Amino acid sequence: MDLDQFDIQIFEILQQDNMTSQRDIGDKIGLSAAAVQRRIKKMREEKVITADISVINPEEVASQILLFVEIELDTDKIEFIDEIKSTFSKIPQIQQCYYVTGEVDFVLVMVVNNMREYESLTRKLFFSNSNIRRFKTFVNMHTVKTGLQIPLPKKDFK
Repeated sequence: MDLDQFDIQIFEILQQDNMTSQRDIGDKIGLSAAAVQRRIKKMREEKVITADISVINPEEVASQILLFVEIELDTDKIEFIDEIKSTFSKIPQIQQCYYVTGEVDFVLVMVVNNMREYESLTRKLFFSNSNIRRFKTFVNMHTVKTGLQIPLPKKDFK
């Protein structure tokens, strides 16, 4: 999808607060509410906008533990990589999964209720998988900053 300056401005507003009314967005960027609505609808249809969600602060809702896990595979055969991607995608405690370059193959962001739950998951996911050479876990002590906003390109629009 070819984005113009209005699309970029709409993105910036929606990434701050996707509950902003289309009328308010239009007032801020100089479009009618109907034009904003059409643009947002098109971005959803084109899968440029993939979800409208509420981000929950886990520290306010429950006493969950946030973990970051590095996974190093034994072999990099594509069928094993696809299999582990599929497995990780199905585990609700794995909030984010990244297939990365460098010394490790995957980085996971996980949320568990307690360390006993995490131990159980390590047995199920890591120790029982012969293609996982090693994993390293980092426990979050304090969330300083999180972000879901994507920095948008600043184009020279005419």
